Amino acid sequence: MTDAGDEFDRTADAASDDATDGYDDLDADITSSEGADGAPSLDTDLDDVVLDGLDDDEDSEEASRGLFDDLLSGEPIFENKEVLRPSYTPHKLPHREEQINNMATILVAALRGDTPSNILIYGKTGTGKTASAKFVSEELESTSQKYEVPCTVEYINCEVTDTQYRVLAQLANKFIEENESYIDGRIEDLEDLRERADGDADALEDAEFDDVEAIDEEIESLTEDRESFEEVPMTGWPTDRVYSSFFDAVDYHERVVVIMLDEIDKLVEKSGDDTLYNLSRMNNELQHSRVSIIGISNDLKFTDFLDPRVKSSLGEEEIVFPPYDANQLRDILQHRSEVAFKVDALSDDVIPLCAAFAAQEHGDARRALDLLRTAGELAERDQTDVVEEKHVRQAQEKIELDRVVEVVRTLPTQSKIVLFAIILLEKNGVHNINTGEVYNIYKRVCEEIDADVLTQRRVTDLISELDMLGIVNAVVVSKGRYGRTKEISLSVPLEETEAVLMSDSRLGDIDDLQPFVQARFDN
Repeated sequence: MTDAGDEFDRTADAASDDATDGYDDLDADITSSEGADGAPSLDTDLDDVVLDGLDDDEDSEEASRGLFDDLLSGEPIFENKEVLRPSYTPHKLPHREEQINNMATILVAALRGDTPSNILIYGKTGTGKTASAKFVSEELESTSQKYEVPCTVEYINCEVTDTQYRVLAQLANKFIEENESYIDGRIEDLEDLRERADGDADALEDAEFDDVEAIDEEIESLTEDRESFEEVPMTGWPTDRVYSSFFDAVDYHERVVVIMLDEIDKLVEKSGDDTLYNLSRMNNELQHSRVSIIGISNDLKFTDFLDPRVKSSLGEEEIVFPPYDANQLRDILQHRSEVAFKVDALSDDVIPLCAAFAAQEHGDARRALDLLRTAGELAERDQTDVVEEKHVRQAQEKIELDRVVEVVRTLPTQSKIVLFAIILLEKNGVHNINTGEVYNIYKRVCEEIDADVLTQRRVTDLISELDMLGIVNAVVVSKGRYGRTKEISLSVPLEETEAVLMSDSRLGDIDDLQPFVQARFDN
């Protein structure tokens, strides 16, 4: 007890001394700031302290309020960034004149009131298929208005709208909306005609109506039609009812309809060929309208899975879009950059480098445009006035990482588990990983998350698929008299890839990863 009391006293004395020293320091400050009469000028010192504190607060306030001021202080690099996005349809498409002219030659029949042949467009990603088809469609619609020929084009992205119900419902609602606009315009014209006929009987001389009563009957009939239209819900109706609504909406008045199905292979993969069968045979039943289909696909072999009748009616005309080479990509980027960027915003080596990178990716113009746009965004973040080579290289790394994240995120569950096993091994310092080691851990992970366990042969196939996607590197090496085996390593950033896998709810439930790594020693 005595020792504890002494310790307490010593602590209290030390605290008292510290406090006294503090007052002595304050006295010294006051004394050193004496007024003219020798008295301490305490007020002056306190004012200085308060004002200094206020200045600090103001600086802090300015920093927080000016968060975007610094970012906006430099001159913008972009004039119109949207020109570099895939959704933009340019006024000119370099190096696609042949394909555009082929499409126009086929679709010109619509302007004569005839039914154009169905068209299938093939080509790898970024070869200008969708941009060219949209360009021709816009020209078709504008020319049809010029010559007063009823023609309309409807675009469907089948990667988003990927079932027969959704495709038919979306088309039905678009045509119902068009029919309402058509009726509104027709009623407006009839009311104008009736007003003129009330004051002048000769106004009906060249009209299709004998008298004002006939005009009123037509207006009443159109009004009833408009009120009878019912929007199709995106779920809930039987498919045959949705098709009937779509059919009636298309056939309401005379016109030629072109339905553009982008990523058409995704629709066939998800829902089979029923949609294409129904659409391709509509013209046999339509009374007023005519329908033509433009299918756009990255997969040249998707028609192999179609019913022969659908294949023959759908693929009446086929147009192939070859990849761009580096020089063609350079022309495309030069053309877009003149609109997208301020004058002198690009250094001389930016466009050739973007074109070279994209040419390595099978001549993908979309990749080239993404590179150029991302490089510009990185340059803006650096608050520089010019996009340089280093920004393109940074953009290449960023886009590659984004691609990896998207590919890994959309992998099937079994492929994710195999990749997860490889990551676990690499994280724990295992090099030259072989298929057997991956399979041992793969089995343990499957047991942990209650997933089906595939055979080792199938897991080997999944590793080969990951290799083709560029996610892992699997090299067959010879072990001499022990035979041949695959040595596997990651080709993508480990931490980012693991984070994407752990975002999957099933893999994210695994708490302790270490026990799985021990499985590599089990046989």
